[in-house]
Amino acid sequence: MQATISNPKLTTLPSLSSNFSLRFSLTFPPNITTKTPSFLRQSSSHIPLRVSANSQAASASTQSTNVPSAMKAWVYDEYGGVDVLKFDDKVSVPEIEEDQVLIKVVAAALNPVDAKRRQGKFKATDSPLPTVPGYDVAGVVVKVGSKVKELKEGDEVYGNINEKALEGPKQFGSLGEYTAVKEKLLALKPKNLDFVQAASLPLAIETADEGLQRTGFSAGKSILVLNGSGGVGSLVIQLAKHVYGASKVAATSSTRNLELLKSLGADLAIDYTKENFEELSEKFDVVYDAIGQCDKAVKVVKEGGSVVALTGAVTPPGFRFVVTSNGDVLKKLNPYLESGEIKPVIDPTGPFRFSQVAEAFTYIETNRATGKVVVHPIP
Repeated sequence: MQATISNPKLTTLPSLSSNFSLRFSLTFPPNITTKTPSFLRQSSSHIPLRVSANSQAASASTQSTNVPSAMKAWVYDEYGGVDVLKFDDKVSVPEIEEDQVLIKVVAAALNPVDAKRRQGKFKATDSPLPTVPGYDVAGVVVKVGSKVKELKEGDEVYGNINEKALEGPKQFGSLGEYTAVKEKLLALKPKNLDFVQAASLPLAIETADEGLQRTGFSAGKSILVLNGSGGVGSLVIQLAKHVYGASKVAATSSTRNLELLKSLGADLAIDYTKENFEELSEKFDVVYDAIGQCDKAVKVVKEGGSVVALTGAVTPPGFRFVVTSNGDVLKKLNPYLESGEIKPVIDPTGPFRFSQVAEAFTYIETNRATGKVVVHPIP
């Protein structure tokens, strides 16, 4: 989706906390037009999928820099559709607390929760508006708090900046030049991954891992992953196979992504456009539902097994959880990322430029993304 500027109206902002001050200058970055976005005209079947383990596509200096008082960021001061997003080049750079570091953002990724938050789906527990959106970040530490123990200026890091996804997520998200993050939520960026690849991982891989942990998944167990080509599903396949030692991994996708599922480690790739997975005679120890079909998922779980439901209605014995961000999970999985056993899966339409954040939101809300939607470079 593109932004159109006509008869701009200045908005009086509410009083803000946490040193958050915004002055809407209504200055938009270049390349915003009124043309139909190319990703809506493009046939995804003709785009090569990016499953990466190493690239030099994104880089950043690891040297400490002087931090300005203002930054470029995307913000919204009311809930609603993509049109509430505004670009502002005079957002105050957040101050860090004793246990936080300030990150110069190099890349950020979008998740379904970003769109739901902007739409006001959990405004009762949200932080005050206005908001700089964004959960996933990869960047360089430029300032450290007095109680930070391990990280230092110049470190290349990545993480999900919100410890609780729905309970008071940060006003200053990752879709700005700088963001302040608690040290405990971060890990050093895997050496073989660039910033785009690293930014694609945190929330999705933490969700995938926590779901498996909650089911008690272990070596020798079988699993069916619904929407195996999605941001979370693509990582559940890899974790189950390469970290947890699954005896069998089955996964669903459309026809065009069946080979992707196999390349990630799926023993059985199911084309949901041609087969009904709920009619399988085989049953699984765990069904990881990342698409919202829990009522069907419970039909193929073994007695005493578990069904993880990330979205949609929950049917017993299915259960839902909301991920808790933890940098220790990323540290635990870094060796698997650095060995190439786990690979980031990035949607082939991206990365989106910083000027295309509205387009990136529009795209992720089509539910057509394969893997993760990333924004780079920032700004």
